[in-house]
Amino acid sequence: MTRLFFAFWATIAALILGGCAATHPVAGQSETDELALAIEDLGPQVDPAEAQRAASIAYSYSQQLKRDWNVTDPAIIHNTKVINGFREKGLCNDWAQAMTRRLQQENFRTLDVHWATSPPTAFRIIHHSAAISAKGDTMKDGIILDPWRNSGALFWDQVTDDTRYNWRPRLDVREELISGEIPY
Repeated sequence: MTRLFFAFWATIAALILGGCAATHPVAGQSETDELALAIEDLGPQVDPAEAQRAASIAYSYSQQLKRDWNVTDPAIIHNTKVINGFREKGLCNDWAQAMTRRLQQENFRTLDVHWATSPPTAFRIIHHSAAISAKGDTMKDGIILDPWRNSGALFWDQVTDDTRYNWRPRLDVREELISGEIPY
């Protein structure tokens, strides 16, 4: 009964707070080209055609997942719907898994795809996203591709410039959580 009570009030709070959230327009070709250029600038060995393909997939697949998962609300409200069984997918780890898998299907020769995780803190829960870097570079050298943050409207930035989250390799964070080094 306590869980149901909490779920009810969490849903009400999310709906109230969600009314204040901004909507994000669908990206056009100029936004895709801007991301492609940023990916190309990750290193001299990056193939411009691969950078363009990765950018196009990042934007179009974000929108496809938004439709497939019926994401119509801000991310936190959608999370509440998933947790309470009103939607099947759409948590940040769903977005991260889908995006990394989709980009990995391309078998890029000059790019690496990473699963990035921001560990939980006293003020934030754990967060996952995809990242892309030049072949052989670390995730920290790359670009974060985060469609969850804006409910399917792709957010991207240099990993080190995204100050909202402390992005790290997923497996590093996982090991620290399992060992108890990071309290969950």
